[in-house]
Amino acid sequence: MFQKITEKDINYWRTVVGEQYVLLDNEDLLAVSKDETENLVYVPEAVVQPHNADEISLLLKYCNEHKIPVTTRGAGTGLSGGALAVAGGLVLDTKRLNKIVGIDTDNFQVTVEPGVITQELQDAVKEKGLFYPPDPASKGSCFIGGNVAENSGGPKAVKYGVVKDYVLNLEVVLADGTIMWTGANVLKNATGYNLTQLIVGSEGTLAVITKIVLRLIPAPQFDMLVLVPFKSATAACEAVNKIMLSGVIPSGLEFMERDAIEWTMRHMDSSVISLTDDVQAHLLIEVDGNERDVLYKEVEQINNVLETFDIGEVLFADSHQQKQALWSVRRKVGEAVKSYSIYKEEDTVVPRAKLPELLQTVKMLGEKHGFQSVCYGHAGDGNLHVNIIKGDMSDDDWNTKLSEGIAELFKAVVGMGGTLSGEHGIGWVQKQYMHIAFSKAHIALMKQIKTSFDPNGILNPLKVLPE
Repeated sequence: MFQKITEKDINYWRTVVGEQYVLLDNEDLLAVSKDETENLVYVPEAVVQPHNADEISLLLKYCNEHKIPVTTRGAGTGLSGGALAVAGGLVLDTKRLNKIVGIDTDNFQVTVEPGVITQELQDAVKEKGLFYPPDPASKGSCFIGGNVAENSGGPKAVKYGVVKDYVLNLEVVLADGTIMWTGANVLKNATGYNLTQLIVGSEGTLAVITKIVLRLIPAPQFDMLVLVPFKSATAACEAVNKIMLSGVIPSGLEFMERDAIEWTMRHMDSSVISLTDDVQAHLLIEVDGNERDVLYKEVEQINNVLETFDIGEVLFADSHQQKQALWSVRRKVGEAVKSYSIYKEEDTVVPRAKLPELLQTVKMLGEKHGFQSVCYGHAGDGNLHVNIIKGDMSDDDWNTKLSEGIAELFKAVVGMGGTLSGEHGIGWVQKQYMHIAFSKAHIALMKQIKTSFDPNGILNPLKVLPE
């Protein structure tokens, strides 16, 4: 289907981006051969590092004409194999597209290139009194372009929404080299099909993003954070919906079961959280706003809900340092689990009230199929990250039987009104389960969309859609 890269191809790319930005050494190829997805490795044939949309246009036009697969890559923090060059070919590395083009304080907008680190973007707009809320756990290293490609979320999604809620317009390059803007820099747009939102979450399969226009909001002045220990993990999940029904919308509402906290503190060599023997899970709850008195009332309202459950002593973070320490534990859970064992991470999401049922289903399936799981996630929006640990499982069971358990989990999730991924995407590792969430008609329509954008299938091939 695809052509192997030749010396002629390489020489042309050097004329486009410069010789030093066409990488062929084994060390450079290995550096982009994996992301944070399990232990998968796919080595490309070459890497290019373009500087702007014009260079990307020439690269894609050439690769399209010569049937060379192109995998666009950001920081490599993905968790579904979306940036792995599974078809070989060329990796298009966006690290040089790293400028914040402009912050429009009059219209609360920012224009940014895809290679900007998310936290650097947040810090830059915060200096102007503005706020970009989506904050994935890897915000200190992930690129904003990857966030758009995956429609990332993070802890603040429960109050502020996910990436798609902030993308106004995109400059993209199509497979044939066409450069275009997908929409307009306005808050309302009912003009034609919404191509902007079609690109968001498409995981690099439809186009290459070269500029992003994001809407911003005023930055909240204050926040308060509490950590609540529960004697029962299921009860912690039940408390989530009770808190939301009380009328308070937290800016963060995170669930961590006991193993997640124990492993993470051991990994970090930290003792910031005291764990008594009877605690099985914690909720990390944040509220934010512009009036301290209002926030105190909201915390009190949340506490009234919590007192109806069997909980331990609530920790109120009384300093910026303590808040940062608690959030650091939550953000490093995935890293800690990965350091402990070979693992698979499922990014399940269900309607919020179904969260207790989802947790119980995960544990039941673990007993049935012989796997251990460590669960945590964005409980406020029903998004539970299920880390399945290899541990003592045999290689045969891990490689063959585990997929049966995962399929059973996804069927249960869909039965609860949920779906396969809340923020990590489908990529390479989850596409075999797409038939569980979608009918043949759904998948056929998605394939037609892919073909319309990319007739030769060169953009991030073999991802998202099942063969």
